[in-house]
Amino acid sequence: MSEFLDILTHGRRLQGAVKELSIQELESVQDKLGNIIEKRKQKALEQEQAEKEKLAKIAEIQKQMEEAGVKVDDLKVSSSDTPKKTTGKKRPVKYQITDKDGKTHPWTGIGRMPKVFKEAIDNGKKLQDFSI
Repeated sequence: MSEFLDILTHGRRLQGAVKELSIQELESVQDKLGNIIEKRKQKALEQEQAEKEKLAKIAEIQKQMEEAGVKVDDLKVSSSDTPKKTTGKKRPVKYQITDKDGKTHPWTGIGRMPKVFKEAIDNGKKLQDFSI
């Protein structure tokens, strides 16, 4: 693509590239380039108009804020004002066992079974024995 641009933007190279084209073909190329240029101008004009409208809206909002006595800093939320992310409720403990050392081990019954419960069940006890 850069070679095409080099030819298109350099006078002598462009003249050499189109020397075999007829006048009708050159006029056709000229019309097509003219259409492209017009579309680009129209698009640039639309973007400029949209930017002007945006700036006008910003000015209007700033005026409304001044009338209301509100500053931009008032709109910013400080980190202490942000609501803290809450986690779901903890599941109730369904089973509890006390080990040899006197330490209690609670378990909700969900997820992997703790080793203490596994060892007790392997020794002949039932899970219902540890229900709360």
